[in-house]
Amino acid sequence: MNEEAIIILCLVIAASTIAVFICAGVVRRRRRNENAPMDDLEGHEFEYYCAELLRNNGFGYVQVTKGSGDFGADILARKEDVTYAVQCKCYSGSCGVAAVQEAAAGREFYGRMVGVVMTNRYFTSGAETAAEKLRVILWDRDKLQMLEGRQDG
Repeated sequence: MNEEAIIILCLVIAASTIAVFICAGVVRRRRRNENAPMDDLEGHEFEYYCAELLRNNGFGYVQVTKGSGDFGADILARKEDVTYAVQCKCYSGSCGVAAVQEAAAGREFYGRMVGVVMTNRYFTSGAETAAEKLRVILWDRDKLQMLEGRQDG
């Protein structure tokens, strides 16, 4: 293969790669704007929905805490000897830093190993930064849809 053919092949591969990334971004943006049944739930209903997702995905000892004064954890759960404190947020917009702080506080208050925030939306960059520093796991809309068993989520 001559040098010209190699250059053309590299340009075709690069253009194809860019096209794939653009299409994936369009699909993600479209999916972000789609309404899902979980979006219509009230706060406490969403907590029970998340608890059921956990049960259906191998978590045991799943307990929804009382509605208010929960010290930052809406759900307490266990999986494979790891204990979790989960903060649930059903929003119409992005989930921010406060939810991460609540999950970290809930993890400590209840003496759990892992803090998690589950949301029907996506996280702000500030929430992602805080989660990394506070060692809190973030489960967004895509993760919840994956837990539901949806292949497009």
